[in-house]
Amino acid sequence: MILRWYVLRSKPNKEEALWREVSARDQEVFYPWIHVQPVNPRSRKVRPYFPGYMFVNIDLSAVGPSAFTWMPHSYGLVTLGSEPSSVPEGLIHALRRRVGEVNDSAGDLFDGLKPGEEVTIQAGPFMGYEALFDGRLPGSERARVLLKLLSKQQIPLELPAGQIERKNQR
Repeated sequence: MILRWYVLRSKPNKEEALWREVSARDQEVFYPWIHVQPVNPRSRKVRPYFPGYMFVNIDLSAVGPSAFTWMPHSYGLVTLGSEPSSVPEGLIHALRRRVGEVNDSAGDLFDGLKPGEEVTIQAGPFMGYEALFDGRLPGSERARVLLKLLSKQQIPLELPAGQIERKNQR
């Protein structure tokens, strides 16, 4: 029995239903999703990291690709040519880690952070610079800040949420 990861494509906006269907059949499935803070409070607070796709860990010779083609809410396995293409195990581990980082940083970062508050950029080409928090961008994993320059000019930047941190108040 050789287990490999494959990409499974879902019908539009049916990722969660397909995830439940695959899980009910006792197949290992990785459905990467992130927490978001939508502008509309009635909107979904969880969104797929890869809309329309998820990963299944299966022995293709035992299950067969047609099991996923005819599954409700599914378009089947992603193929290159006529053969389903596998995904390296290392990539799945990296994706799990990245999705965890996004969910951890975006949830904690914006609690109580208001536009106009001072932040410090923690990574990237502007590391160490101070900026003013301007707001959260749709999808909540990015933020807009106003970078302070010497001439008191403020330049708007869009950065990943994990790259900014509230400035310590002394």
